[in-house]
Amino acid sequence: MSENQECNTSLHRCITWKQGFLIGIGIPLTIVPTIGITSYELWGASIILWIMSVVQGFLQNMAFAEMSTAFPNHSGIPGFTQAVFRSKDSDKHKYDKGKFLGGFCAWAYWFVWAPGLAVFIVLIGFYLQSISPALAGIDITVLNLSLGLVILGGLAFLSSRGLQYSAKLGLVVAVSTIIPIVIIVLAPFLTGNFHAEYITSAWAPPDWAWDGDHIMLILGLMVLAQWSACCWEVVTVYGPEYKKPSSDLPKVLLACGLFCLALFALIQTSVIGTLGMDAVLNNFYTNPNWPLLQPVAEIAFGSLGATIVILMLIGAMILLIQIGFTAAARAMHSMALEDNLPRFFAKTNRKGEPMRAIYVIAIINLALILMGSPVAILAASAIAYVFAFALGLFAYVKAKRDVDLKKVDRPYKAPRGYLWVAMALGIMQLPFLLIGAIYINNLAYGLAPTVVGLGVLTIFIPIWIYTQHAKHKRDQKEVEIEPKAN
Repeated sequence: MSENQECNTSLHRCITWKQGFLIGIGIPLTIVPTIGITSYELWGASIILWIMSVVQGFLQNMAFAEMSTAFPNHSGIPGFTQAVFRSKDSDKHKYDKGKFLGGFCAWAYWFVWAPGLAVFIVLIGFYLQSISPALAGIDITVLNLSLGLVILGGLAFLSSRGLQYSAKLGLVVAVSTIIPIVIIVLAPFLTGNFHAEYITSAWAPPDWAWDGDHIMLILGLMVLAQWSACCWEVVTVYGPEYKKPSSDLPKVLLACGLFCLALFALIQTSVIGTLGMDAVLNNFYTNPNWPLLQPVAEIAFGSLGATIVILMLIGAMILLIQIGFTAAARAMHSMALEDNLPRFFAKTNRKGEPMRAIYVIAIINLALILMGSPVAILAASAIAYVFAFALGLFAYVKAKRDVDLKKVDRPYKAPRGYLWVAMALGIMQLPFLLIGAIYINNLAYGLAPTVVGLGVLTIFIPIWIYTQHAKHKRDQKEVEIEPKAN
């Protein structure tokens, strides 16, 4: 095997925690697709929902940080779960149950991030039509597919240049979009347009009751919220690419978590406290896809400011698409290295980028664009996060109890006894949040998102069986060749 071929499946250690933070800096704007439905269902209490969701992310990420530093050559949740669940003698079995469990977690994680590209492309198309009369007459599906080709093609080219270029994109987007959006949500507090009574007088819907339906509603909204508010764990996916993973991983998780905690709470508080619930509800009834940051900007800076905020949101969404691209591609690359997906996806280019996975993800998202509704696509992929988080947490529990895995060096350690916290969080995901996800999907979007979400997860079974069959045949050929070579 040549040197180039040997490196052809390797990710390169080329970024620091600061660059990882820049890659994930656009994550707070994942609140945009779901800020409407959470405000509609919970009113002012939706602020608490977002704060609780980020806190949930902190609790989960303490376990994920320990696992990521213990397995620094594996890509975050999809990587370390495959390493932990794989049986010690998995190579002796054609179909190993532990290997399947780890692969399924990675597949679920992949489906969390891969559809995010279509979610934000559809939103970009909608926003462009709203501010440009020249685009208003174009069929929205045609526009979205055209945008998809341009955006995904451009970002695929950027990815081919290496992960450090994504970090540079993050810096550009931070300066040009994130900072101005922070100014916009802070402006009402400084101009006197923020009214705390808009929140305190509309803390919950008048018909709210702590019955079974409303508890199920909260569980469902927690699933939609965690798709956004907990997703900053994505920075662990770049574990094999940090120069000093033992110190970079804890630092980048803490930095991203604090940033998300501040931004999610600030955005939701500013929107409700500036607009009032009547305006928020009216906006949701009129068009649930329209960003509530736009009328906030209009109050603070006039109609020009409203147009500017849409353009900035579009810029930030392009960064979010890039995050989804790289995260989903690394999940596929990790699965291929573990023989849970065909080895075809293990190949990387000279810059260490899994381009084959990136191209396949782009094609899948062009198909998902045809679903039309960004929140319906999000609702389908949110189901996958329940499985990914649950299995990731249970992997932590297994690693703390397994005799051999307990010996693995952990540069960062969660507090003593944390396996019980991880176990409780995992049980909360399965079954409680899974039931909530199905409930909110059926209530708000019909059966389609649930069918799509569970359907995509189920597709992994035949793919995995095919991959194991192909690996078994490959191993047999290698055994037959070795004696002849001798």
